[in-house]
Amino acid sequence: MYLLTIREGLQTRHIGPYGSPKQAADDLDRLLPLCGDRARWQIHALESPADLQDQLDGGDDRQSPVAA
Repeated sequence: MYLLTIREGLQTRHIGPYGSPKQAADDLDRLLPLCGDRARWQIHALESPADLQDQLDGGDDRQSPVAA
C-alpha cells in the first residue's frame, strides 16, 4: 500500500491508501494543479505492523541475556 503526502505551507494532507505507486502518481497529477507553486509531495510505501514486527524479531541477534 502507498500513501500520498502533500505539504503546502503549514498544512499537510495525507491521501490514500493506494494499491500501487502509479495510482498515487495519477491522483497526484489530478491534485497538484489545486495546490500552490511551493507545494511539496512524497509517495510513501506503507508497511504492515505485522511485517515490521517480524523484521524486528528476526533481524536482531543482539538480544540481552535474561538474568536468572
